[in-house]
Amino acid sequence: MADAPFSEAAPVADVGNGIAETLGGLPAPTGWPSADTLTRLANEMFATPPGGSLPSAASPLANGGRAPIEMTRSADVPLAGAPGHSSSYNPQAHGAPLSGPHHPASSPSAAPLPGEAQAKASASPHVPQATAPQPTSYAPPYFGGAHGLPLSAPSAPAQIVGGPGYAETASKPASTYPGLEEIAGGFPDIPGLTGVTSPGKPAGQVPASHPTAGRTPNNGRPGSQFYFLDESRLSHATNAKGGPVSQGPQTGYDVLAVRRDFPILHQQVNGRPLVWLDNAATTQKPQAVIDRLVHYYAWENSNVHRGAHELAARSTDAYENARQKVAGFIGADMPEEIVFVRGATEGINLVAKSWGRQNIGEGDEIIVTWLEHHANIVPWQQLCTETGAKLKVVPVDDHGQVLLDAYEKLLGPRTKLVAFTQVSNALGTVTPAKTMIDMAHRYGARVLLDGAQSVSHMPVNVRALDADWFVLSGHKVFAPMGIGVVYGKKDLLDATQPWQGGGNMIKDVTFERTEYHAAPTRFEAGTGSIADAVGLGAAIDYLNGIGMDAIAAHEHNLIAYATKVLPEVPGLRIIGTAPEKAGVVSFVLAGQKSEAVGAALNQHGIAVRSGHHCAQPILRRFGLEATVRPSFALYNTFSDVDALVTALKRIQAGQNSYVG
Repeated sequence: MADAPFSEAAPVADVGNGIAETLGGLPAPTGWPSADTLTRLANEMFATPPGGSLPSAASPLANGGRAPIEMTRSADVPLAGAPGHSSSYNPQAHGAPLSGPHHPASSPSAAPLPGEAQAKASASPHVPQATAPQPTSYAPPYFGGAHGLPLSAPSAPAQIVGGPGYAETASKPASTYPGLEEIAGGFPDIPGLTGVTSPGKPAGQVPASHPTAGRTPNNGRPGSQFYFLDESRLSHATNAKGGPVSQGPQTGYDVLAVRRDFPILHQQVNGRPLVWLDNAATTQKPQAVIDRLVHYYAWENSNVHRGAHELAARSTDAYENARQKVAGFIGADMPEEIVFVRGATEGINLVAKSWGRQNIGEGDEIIVTWLEHHANIVPWQQLCTETGAKLKVVPVDDHGQVLLDAYEKLLGPRTKLVAFTQVSNALGTVTPAKTMIDMAHRYGARVLLDGAQSVSHMPVNVRALDADWFVLSGHKVFAPMGIGVVYGKKDLLDATQPWQGGGNMIKDVTFERTEYHAAPTRFEAGTGSIADAVGLGAAIDYLNGIGMDAIAAHEHNLIAYATKVLPEVPGLRIIGTAPEKAGVVSFVLAGQKSEAVGAALNQHGIAVRSGHHCAQPILRRFGLEATVRPSFALYNTFSDVDALVTALKRIQAGQNSYVG
C-alpha cells in the first residue's frame, strides 16, 4: 500500500484493503465496526457508480442499526391549522430521530478523506486548527448546536425571542472576542475598534451625540469624523510601549467558533485559502441551515395547509413556525404581517403591482433616492409609465449621504409613496430611515423600506421604524436562495388586492367570482418555496443565538479596520465616506479596471464583487461605471482584511498578470 490507493493503476476493488492494514492488526475501538466490515463497505462504495445503489448483500454497520421509526401521529396532536393549534417545530414529536442518516456527523460518508484534515487546516487563513466541536447534551445533533448556535463552550442560557408569544432557550458562545488587544496593539492609532451600538439607538440613525452636520470624512485617518472611528467613543488602556490599546467590544463574540459553522469557508481557491468578501451579493450558509434543509426533505417534505396527513402537518408546522420567527426577528406585530416571496426584488414588485396599481394614478408622485438598487427603481419606473405618475429622486452629497433638506422639498400633497434603502448595497451608507419615514408620513405618503442589505448587519424593528412595508432576501441573511419576505402592516395588506392568482390564496372559486383569503395567504399563490422558508427560520435561530448587537459590533470593527488600512494601498480611493456605514467598503484603484482587479484578487483566493453592483445611478453620481466592493459578514476576520490589502499591494506593484 505504498502507492496512493486512489491512483488509476490501483484496482478499485482493492481500496478497502488498506483499512485493515492501516489498523495494523489492532482491535477496532469500542463501538467501531470491525476492520473486515469497513473493508467490505469501502470496496462496495468505490465499486458503485454515483447515484447507484449498494449491493443487496450490504448489511448495517456493526452497532450502527436503528430501530424502525414509528410514523403515526399521536392522538393528542391536532392537525396543522386546527383551531388552537400552536405552530412549533419539534422533531421528536413528529417522529423524526434526533440523529441519523440526514445528519452529516453521523453519516459514514462524513468520515474524513485522506489528507482532508491537513487541507482544512491550510485552508483556514490565520485560524488555529481546532478539533471539530461536538453537539452538547442540550442540542439536537442535526442542528449542529443549540438552535444552530456556534459550537463553543456552553454558558448560561439566554432567552431568544422568535416571535410574538414565542421563546426558546439557547446558549450563546461563552468565549470573548479573540485578539482585539493584540490587534489594536499593532495599530495603536486606530480609534475605531469600539463596542456595540448604543443601547436603544433607533435603527438607521446616527447617535444623537454624533451629528453628521459639518463633518468631513477622510477615509478613516486619525482624527476622522467617521462615527465608527470617533476617539471619544473609546476608553483606552496602555500597552507595553505606553500607547493606547482599544478595549474592544465585550460581547462574548467568538469569530473562530462562527467560522467553524460555515463549511464552505474551509477550502482553497487557486491554491490559496478562500477569503469570502462578497457578502453583499450573497452570504454563505451555516451548517445549521444546511442540516435543517436536509432534515426537511428527509422527514417533512409535503405541500402545506391542505393535507390531512402527517407529513402535511409537519411541513405546515415548519413553514408557519418560520413565519413566526421572521416576525419576531424584524419586530412585526404578528406573523400575519409576513408574506413569503422569492426575494426582496419580488417583494418590491408585489407592492408596485398590487397596492401601486390600485392607489397611484396620473400626476401622483413616487420618491426614491440616488442610493437605490435597480430593484427599487425599475418597478416604480414601470408603474409611472403605466399610470402617468412621476418619479422623483432625492440627491446625495459627495460622501453618499441623503440630503434631508432636498428630500423635504420633494415631499408634497401629490406624494403617494417613498421607497428607499436602509443600507446602500454599493456604498454601505446607512440612511436615516426613521427620520425619512416620519417625514413622509407627515405628508400622508406610504413608505417601503428596502432591508436587503441591513438585516444581516444590524438589529431591525419595523414597528419602531413605522415602515409600511419592509422587504428582505433570505440569501443575504445566511438563509437559502429563493426565499424572501415582505412585511406589511396588517390593515394595509388586507386592503390590498392580490397580484397573482391560483391555488392556496383563495377561499372560494366559482365561474362568476372568487373570494380571497386574508393576508398573508392572499399573496402566496401556488406552491411556495417551503423548504427555503424553513431554512430562513433556521438562519434566524442562528443569528438570534449569536445576537445581532454582537454581530453589529464585530462588523463595526471590521469596517473601522478596513477603512484604516485600505488607503495604505497606493492609488486606492474609497467611494462612499458617509459617517454611518454597514457591511461595505467600495473603492477604485488608480490605473486599474475594477473588473480586472476582481479577477486578479480571485487568483489570490479572495472573492469580491466588481462592477456596477446593480446600482448604476449612484456610481455615476461619483463619475464611475464600476467599483471594487469587498463586503463583510459575521464570519470575516481582520486577517481577511490583511489578505485583501496584501493582494492589492501586489496588484498595484504589477505582480499579477491578470490586471491590464
